[in-house]
Parts: sequence; structure tokens; C-alpha cells
Amino acid sequence: MEAAIFSLLGTIVGGLITFILQRQRFKQDLKVMREENKTEFMAEDTVKHFLEHKSYTDRSFETLKKHLGGFEDDELRKILVRAGAIRTFRQDESEWWRLLSRMDEFIENKNK
Repeated sequence: MEAAIFSLLGTIVGGLITFILQRQRFKQDLKVMREENKTEFMAEDTVKHFLEHKSYTDRSFETLKKHLGGFEDDELRKILVRAGAIRTFRQDESEWWRLLSRMDEFIENKNK
């Protein structure tokens, strides 16, 4: 009977230690991954900052490209999509982007 209790306690303590170590390792791996991809995370945050501006629902691709230098055009477009933006073209064939979450606001402003 004693052997069973000690075996059970040993299993519980061992499982708890393994759980704690795995949790710490996961947190460390996540931190390393975020640091390695910091440029992309910050680029998405910057894109959202520009596209969430109170006065502008749309931003031209050229404006975004100017303020987010260092990215190839298609790479910047991927960042925009990851940030939740959609692309539209104006009559002059210029490329404009807006957050999908601001679509209702855009339609409301257009109807005024």
C-alpha cells in the first residue's frame, strides 16, 4: 500500500515539474519567435496606425510605402492583408487600402 502511495506521489510531482518546465520553455520559444519576427509585427502595427486614423478611412499605397520603407511592394501588400486591410483602385488606377473593419464608416461617409 505504501509503495502505491509513493509511486502516485512521485508521478504527480514528476508530472508537475514537467508541466512547469514545458510552460517556461514555451514562453521562451514564443519570446524568441516574436523577437525574430519583430519587423513584421511592428510593420503591421504601423499599418494599423495609419489605417485607423480618425480622419482618413483610406490611404494610398504610395503613402503607406513612403512611411513603411524597406519593404518590397508585394511584401508590403502581404503585411496590409495580415493587418486586415483590403485594396481598392480609384478611377485614376491608383491603389488605395482601407481596414475591412472600417467598411461601414467608409460607406456612411460616402453616402453623406
